Amino acid sequence: MPKNIVLLTLGGTISAKGKDPLDLKDYVSGLISSEELLQQIPTANEIANIHHVDIDNVSSTQINEHHWVMLKEQLEYYLETKDFAGAVITHGTNTIEETAYFLHLTVNSEKPIILVGAQRPVTALSTDVHLNLLNALQVASSSDARGYGVIVLLNNELHCARDVTKGQTYRLDAFHSGDFGPLGIIDGDHSIQLYRQPTRRHTIHSIFSKMPLKAENFSNVEIVYSYAGAKEYLINYIANSGKYAGIVVAGTGAGRFSKVEERALIHARSKGLHIVRSHRVGKGRVVDIDPYDSLKAISSDNLLPQKARILLMLALLKYDNDEAIQQTFLTY
Repeated sequence: MPKNIVLLTLGGTISAKGKDPLDLKDYVSGLISSEELLQQIPTANEIANIHHVDIDNVSSTQINEHHWVMLKEQLEYYLETKDFAGAVITHGTNTIEETAYFLHLTVNSEKPIILVGAQRPVTALSTDVHLNLLNALQVASSSDARGYGVIVLLNNELHCARDVTKGQTYRLDAFHSGDFGPLGIIDGDHSIQLYRQPTRRHTIHSIFSKMPLKAENFSNVEIVYSYAGAKEYLINYIANSGKYAGIVVAGTGAGRFSKVEERALIHARSKGLHIVRSHRVGKGRVVDIDPYDSLKAISSDNLLPQKARILLMLALLKYDNDEAIQQTFLTY
């Protein structure tokens, strides 16, 4: 018997239409409703009883903390209060990994939550919209996906929200999961094959899933990108503005930065800002190294800068000391 699944839609390429079948870049998001999409996939109703809710119709470049908190509340309402078996969220691919990681850390449910997008609009040749959405509904309906936290699904691959990132602008194989690869796949036989589990805490095991969250309570955290010859001006502006609680540095190599940046970051520390060292490399861990002892920065472990920002924003709701925040980065 098909299970009850909630489909929450936010826009993005998966909701877009182009001017012709070769329009792979100038299409407009938000022109296709969830109802219209489902009508194009007749077999969807054989997989699940789908209750669809159109949340917003925007490019994922417009998604912010208010969307995240609203999604958390909607997911907990349908999955826990209404006892739906799973959830699918359609989302633009540019920031899908950030929404997924926030929900991975904050939703108080262990039921399957699948974020899905597309690289080509429904009007394009070789669109990936229909199969991605069908696969997402199938995984959300599967008890095998329970307890895995939030999963991002595109191109037949299931990725952990903590690990996944977008690594291509237009091609279908856009998403990868760093050093460890996807959680599993869903191939031509439509069977779900899971090969590993997330080991860092998430969802019902996360302290953040037990906290009341409001977007207006999040502290401002900025990301600064380092490069050859990087100057200190942006860091000094952030430190002196009085508007920020933290800085995540997308450092070179193993999370390194220039001497003038280091001096500016020490100044930011003196102003009370928390500093997290991440990297722009894409893979690998950032660990403490001798040159930065005086900075007493927090290591992001292997979190990319955009994910480290989210975790720092959440950690600052509970902690104000660097030792506790560092432990948070090693736990989540």
